[in-house]
Amino acid sequence: MAQAASNRNDESGSWRVVAGLGNPGAGYAGTRHNVGFETVDRLADQFGVEIRRRKFGGLVGEGFFENRKVVLLKPQEFMNCSGRAVSAALQFYKLEPSELLVITDDLALVPGVIRIRAKGSSGGHNGLNDIQAALGRDDFGRLRIGIGGCPGAMARDYVLSRPSGTDRQQIDAAMEQAVQAVLCWIHSGIAAAMNRYNTRKQQETNGKSQEQE
Repeated sequence: MAQAASNRNDESGSWRVVAGLGNPGAGYAGTRHNVGFETVDRLADQFGVEIRRRKFGGLVGEGFFENRKVVLLKPQEFMNCSGRAVSAALQFYKLEPSELLVITDDLALVPGVIRIRAKGSSGGHNGLNDIQAALGRDDFGRLRIGIGGCPGAMARDYVLSRPSGTDRQQIDAAMEQAVQAVLCWIHSGIAAAMNRYNTRKQQETNGKSQEQE
Protein backbone atom coordinates (compact mmCIF):
# COMPACT_ATOMS: atom_id res chain seq x y z
CA MET A 1 0.00 0.00 0.00
CA ALA A 2 1.30 3.47 -0.85
CA GLN A 3 2.40 5.74 1.95
CA ALA A 4 3.27 9.43 2.02
CA ALA A 5 6.93 10.42 2.12
CA SER A 6 6.65 11.68 5.70
CA ASN A 7 5.94 8.11 6.84
CA ARG A 8 9.32 6.72 5.77
CA ASN A 9 12.98 7.54 6.22
CA ASP A 10 15.68 7.97 3.58
CA GLU A 11 16.98 4.42 3.86
CA SER A 12 13.85 2.66 2.58
CA GLY A 13 14.80 1.41 -0.87
CA SER A 14 15.93 3.17 -4.03
CA TRP A 15 14.40 6.11 -5.85
CA ARG A 16 12.23 6.01 -8.94
CA VAL A 17 11.18 9.04 -10.98
CA VAL A 18 7.83 9.10 -12.80
CA ALA A 19 7.56 12.11 -15.11
CA GLY A 20 4.19 12.92 -16.63
CA LEU A 21 4.36 15.24 -19.63
CA GLY A 22 1.95 18.02 -20.47
CA ASN A 23 1.54 21.77 -20.82
CA PRO A 24 1.12 23.94 -17.71
CA GLY A 25 -1.82 26.26 -17.18
CA ALA A 26 -5.57 25.96 -16.84
CA GLY A 27 -6.05 26.44 -20.58
CA TYR A 28 -4.44 23.06 -21.24
CA ALA A 29 -6.04 21.10 -18.41
CA GLY A 30 -8.00 18.09 -19.60
CA THR A 31 -6.60 18.14 -23.14
CA ARG A 32 -5.41 15.01 -24.90
CA HIS A 33 -1.81 16.26 -24.77
CA ASN A 34 -1.96 16.42 -20.96
CA VAL A 35 -2.74 12.78 -20.18
CA GLY A 36 0.75 12.47 -18.69
CA PHE A 37 -0.04 15.18 -16.14
CA GLU A 38 -3.41 13.60 -15.36
CA THR A 39 -1.93 10.15 -14.84
CA VAL A 40 0.72 11.47 -12.46
CA ASP A 41 -2.03 13.28 -10.54
CA ARG A 42 -3.84 9.96 -10.17
CA LEU A 43 -0.64 8.39 -8.87
CA ALA A 44 -0.35 11.22 -6.34
CA ASP A 45 -3.85 10.38 -5.12
CA GLN A 46 -2.80 6.73 -4.85
CA PHE A 47 0.24 7.68 -2.76
CA GLY A 48 -1.59 10.27 -0.67
CA VAL A 49 0.74 13.11 -1.67
CA GLU A 50 0.45 16.44 -3.46
CA ILE A 51 2.48 17.56 -6.46
CA ARG A 52 3.03 21.19 -5.65
CA ARG A 53 6.67 21.75 -4.63
CA ARG A 54 8.55 23.74 -7.26
CA LYS A 55 11.87 22.12 -8.14
CA PHE A 56 13.91 21.33 -11.28
CA GLY A 57 11.69 23.63 -13.35
CA GLY A 58 8.68 21.48 -12.53
CA LEU A 59 6.21 20.51 -9.83
CA VAL A 60 7.29 17.63 -7.59
CA GLY A 61 5.70 15.28 -5.07
CA GLU A 62 7.44 12.47 -3.22
CA GLY A 63 5.81 9.29 -1.97
CA PHE A 64 6.49 5.63 -1.31
CA PHE A 65 5.29 2.41 -2.82
CA GLU A 66 6.43 -0.94 -1.41
CA ASN A 67 9.57 0.50 0.18
CA ARG A 68 10.63 2.41 -2.91
CA LYS A 69 10.74 6.17 -2.93
CA VAL A 70 8.87 7.62 -5.88
CA VAL A 71 9.31 11.13 -7.24
CA LEU A 72 6.32 12.37 -9.23
CA LEU A 73 7.37 15.11 -11.63
CA LYS A 74 5.36 17.45 -13.87
CA PRO A 75 7.72 19.63 -15.95
CA GLN A 76 6.39 23.18 -16.15
CA GLU A 77 8.23 24.59 -19.18
CA PHE A 78 5.77 23.22 -21.76
CA MET A 79 5.87 19.88 -23.51
CA ASN A 80 8.67 20.76 -25.94
CA CYS A 81 11.02 21.74 -23.09
CA SER A 82 10.49 18.78 -20.74
CA GLY A 83 14.10 17.62 -20.83
CA ARG A 84 15.62 20.13 -18.44
CA ALA A 85 13.37 19.19 -15.53
CA VAL A 86 13.75 15.45 -16.11
CA SER A 87 17.52 15.65 -16.48
CA ALA A 88 17.83 17.84 -13.37
CA ALA A 89 15.78 15.39 -11.31
CA LEU A 90 17.92 12.41 -12.34
CA GLN A 91 21.11 14.33 -11.57
CA PHE A 92 19.83 15.52 -8.19
CA TYR A 93 18.81 12.03 -7.05
CA LYS A 94 21.85 10.43 -8.74
CA LEU A 95 19.69 8.03 -10.75
CA GLU A 96 20.20 6.12 -13.97
CA PRO A 97 17.79 6.46 -16.91
CA SER A 98 16.54 2.94 -16.14
CA GLU A 99 15.07 4.39 -12.94
CA LEU A 100 12.94 6.85 -14.93
CA LEU A 101 9.51 6.30 -16.47
CA VAL A 102 8.02 8.99 -18.71
CA ILE A 103 4.26 9.08 -19.31
CA THR A 104 2.98 10.77 -22.43
CA ASP A 105 0.26 10.80 -25.07
CA ASP A 106 0.45 8.92 -28.37
CA LEU A 107 -1.45 9.86 -31.52
CA ALA A 108 -0.69 6.48 -33.08
CA LEU A 109 -2.50 4.46 -30.41
CA VAL A 110 -6.27 4.30 -30.28
CA PRO A 111 -7.96 5.76 -27.18
CA GLY A 112 -8.02 3.30 -24.29
CA VAL A 113 -4.72 1.63 -25.22
CA ILE A 114 -1.37 1.92 -23.43
CA ARG A 115 2.08 0.77 -24.49
CA ILE A 116 5.25 0.47 -22.42
CA ARG A 117 8.80 0.41 -23.76
CA ALA A 118 12.18 0.25 -22.02
CA LYS A 119 13.89 2.41 -24.66
CA GLY A 120 13.55 3.51 -28.26
CA SER A 121 13.09 6.47 -30.53
CA SER A 122 10.94 9.45 -29.65
CA GLY A 123 8.68 8.64 -32.58
CA GLY A 124 8.46 12.35 -33.32
CA HIS A 125 7.00 13.21 -29.91
CA ASN A 126 8.44 16.61 -28.98
CA GLY A 127 8.50 15.97 -25.24
CA LEU A 128 10.38 12.69 -25.64
CA ASN A 129 12.67 14.35 -28.21
CA ASP A 130 13.68 16.98 -25.67
CA ILE A 131 14.23 14.46 -22.88
CA GLN A 132 16.43 12.31 -25.10
CA ALA A 133 18.42 15.37 -26.13
CA ALA A 134 18.87 16.46 -22.51
CA LEU A 135 19.94 12.98 -21.34
CA GLY A 136 21.96 12.19 -24.44
CA ARG A 137 20.45 8.70 -24.59
CA ASP A 138 17.16 6.89 -25.12
CA ASP A 139 17.36 3.98 -22.67
CA PHE A 140 14.67 5.17 -20.27
CA GLY A 141 11.19 3.76 -19.85
CA ARG A 142 8.21 5.35 -21.51
CA LEU A 143 4.52 4.66 -21.11
CA ARG A 144 2.37 5.92 -23.95
CA ILE A 145 -1.36 6.50 -23.62
CA GLY A 146 -3.41 6.35 -26.80
CA ILE A 147 -5.39 9.47 -27.64
CA GLY A 148 -6.40 8.54 -31.20
CA GLY A 149 -5.23 10.17 -34.40
CA CYS A 150 -6.20 12.66 -37.09
CA PRO A 151 -4.72 14.00 -40.36
CA GLY A 152 -1.25 15.46 -39.83
CA ALA A 153 -2.22 19.05 -40.62
CA MET A 154 -4.83 18.96 -37.85
CA ALA A 155 -2.70 17.19 -35.24
CA ARG A 156 -1.82 20.29 -33.21
CA ASP A 157 -5.44 21.35 -32.75
CA TYR A 158 -6.42 17.75 -32.06
CA VAL A 159 -3.92 17.12 -29.24
CA LEU A 160 -4.84 20.43 -27.62
CA SER A 161 -8.56 19.61 -27.68
CA ARG A 162 -10.50 17.99 -24.87
CA PRO A 163 -11.92 14.53 -25.49
CA SER A 164 -15.58 13.89 -24.82
CA GLY A 165 -18.03 11.02 -24.91
CA THR A 166 -16.58 7.61 -25.67
CA ASP A 167 -13.07 8.98 -26.21
CA ARG A 168 -13.09 10.53 -22.74
CA GLN A 169 -14.27 7.28 -21.16
CA GLN A 170 -11.65 5.24 -22.98
CA ILE A 171 -8.82 7.64 -22.14
CA ASP A 172 -9.91 7.71 -18.48
CA ALA A 173 -9.82 3.89 -18.44
CA ALA A 174 -6.37 3.94 -20.05
CA MET A 175 -5.06 6.33 -17.40
CA GLU A 176 -6.35 4.05 -14.66
CA GLN A 177 -4.60 1.13 -16.35
CA ALA A 178 -1.47 3.28 -16.68
CA VAL A 179 -1.49 3.85 -12.92
CA GLN A 180 -1.49 0.09 -12.35
CA ALA A 181 1.26 -0.34 -14.94
CA VAL A 182 3.42 2.22 -13.13
CA LEU A 183 2.92 0.41 -9.83
CA CYS A 184 3.94 -2.83 -11.57
CA TRP A 185 7.06 -1.10 -12.93
CA ILE A 186 8.01 0.17 -9.48
CA HIS A 187 7.51 -3.24 -7.90
CA SER A 188 8.74 -5.64 -10.59
CA GLY A 189 10.56 -3.65 -13.28
CA ILE A 190 9.99 -2.67 -16.88
CA ALA A 191 10.02 -6.19 -18.35
CA ALA A 192 7.24 -7.34 -16.03
CA ALA A 193 5.18 -4.24 -16.80
CA MET A 194 5.61 -4.78 -20.54
CA ASN A 195 4.66 -8.44 -20.30
CA ARG A 196 1.57 -7.69 -18.30
CA TYR A 197 0.25 -4.57 -20.01
CA ASN A 198 1.45 -4.79 -23.63
CA THR A 199 -1.17 -7.33 -24.65
CA ARG A 200 -2.16 -8.00 -28.26
CA LYS A 201 -5.13 -5.69 -27.93
CA GLN A 202 -2.81 -2.96 -26.74
CA GLN A 203 -0.77 -3.19 -29.93
CA GLU A 204 -3.65 -1.84 -32.02
CA THR A 205 -2.78 1.50 -33.60
CA ASN A 206 -4.14 4.09 -35.96
CA GLY A 207 -1.92 2.94 -38.78
CA LYS A 208 1.82 3.46 -38.39
CA SER A 209 3.11 3.60 -34.83
CA GLN A 210 4.98 6.66 -33.66
CA GLU A 211 7.73 4.52 -32.17
CA GLN A 212 10.05 2.57 -34.41
CA GLU A 213 12.37 0.20 -32.55
